[in-house]
Amino acid sequence: MPRPRGFTYERHRDGSVALTHHGRAAGVLRGARAEKFLAEVESGDAQLVMARWTGAYRFGNERQARNHPRNQGGRTRRG
Repeated sequence: MPRPRGFTYERHRDGSVALTHHGRAAGVLRGARAEKFLAEVESGDAQLVMARWTGAYRFGNERQARNHPRNQGGRTRRG
């Protein structure tokens, strides 16, 4: 699985943190959540932390899930 990339964050004067992914808004953290995020991003892999906080990371099983019968949009496979 490839490592996450393309995430950036920006601190604002009011204490909030804006997260972006490839230039698009991915989330805004405020208050205690922003402080916790900043502590975590400074102590670990910043890209991985931002991916986890935004929920924009993959588990590697999307292809399998897409092909599962319950995700076929009403088409059922019976054999």
